[in-house]
Amino acid sequence: MLLLTKEDIKKVFSMKEAIEADKQAFSMYSQGKSTVPLRVNINVPKYQGQTLYMPAYVDDLDSGGVKIVSVFPGNIEKGMTSVQATMVLVNEETGEVCSILDGTYLTQLRTGAAQGAATDILARKDSKVGALFGTGGQAATQLEAMLTARNLERVYVFDINKKRAAEFAAKMQSELACYGAEIVANEDVEEVLPLADVITAVTTSKRPVFDGRLVKEGAHVNGVGAYTPDMQELDEYIVKRADRVYVDSKEAVLAEAGDFIIPMKKGIIDRDRINGELGEVIAGIVPGRQSEKEITLFKTVGIAVQDVVTAHKIYKKALEQGVGRQIQF
Repeated sequence: MLLLTKEDIKKVFSMKEAIEADKQAFSMYSQGKSTVPLRVNINVPKYQGQTLYMPAYVDDLDSGGVKIVSVFPGNIEKGMTSVQATMVLVNEETGEVCSILDGTYLTQLRTGAAQGAATDILARKDSKVGALFGTGGQAATQLEAMLTARNLERVYVFDINKKRAAEFAAKMQSELACYGAEIVANEDVEEVLPLADVITAVTTSKRPVFDGRLVKEGAHVNGVGAYTPDMQELDEYIVKRADRVYVDSKEAVLAEAGDFIIPMKKGIIDRDRINGELGEVIAGIVPGRQSEKEITLFKTVGIAVQDVVTAHKIYKKALEQGVGRQIQF
């Protein structure tokens, strides 16, 4: 069994590779080439957290697995990541566990890559300005994915904690300097959001984090953070106004995402608001952006096929390069 830490994963797998892995995962999912039950979400109200169990199987890869992920927003104030996880990868030819991976970093990587895949497929090619809402444990890979997918010149960063936003921007300016973008912590959403070509929200908020009326013509919006029926990062205006709306999984989003469930309960939108799954766009089943003026929107709650496909590719590369530690029980 191969044990892979965050450092091991970073040695063998880039964000660009993760984006391509997620594209493959979404395409497989939308074409029915994977088995992905809805995740089991167990609330831990005492600590305002949740623990989720996410299994999946991909026949083409002879690979399956389960990720155990805990989301505890209060961890940020303790100096810990709000999302912690472990990934168990299974060789389905033999049924044996072949690898255990740092699921926390895997989650950050594949979640950033999901947004990166959507941005690469749906955002205008000439996008230059980004906006990122949230600076928690998922934010760094979200930012890197935005910069990988598009040659952005500037990204404005927002957070309810102004100090944390400033510290995050300074850190990312240094760590992601190779992309050549200016990372700016900003407090004036109304002034700068109308400039943004790519907007990403990655928070655990239960109320919208920006006014959808500020989104300009031709922009692309990613809703990443809300994954329960009572979470809502995106306001009802932008969900209704967007010209084209795509999701990672219709089943999962309609069962789990407050961004859609809340306005549906109010009668503002219905199930037909979703134009298709991103995997359907990748597979050529449904069209993507049709004009430079359209506002496109992508909503992801995360599906386990992303974890299995990405973990499988990381595992194979680690074996080839002799990275990681073999352990026996």
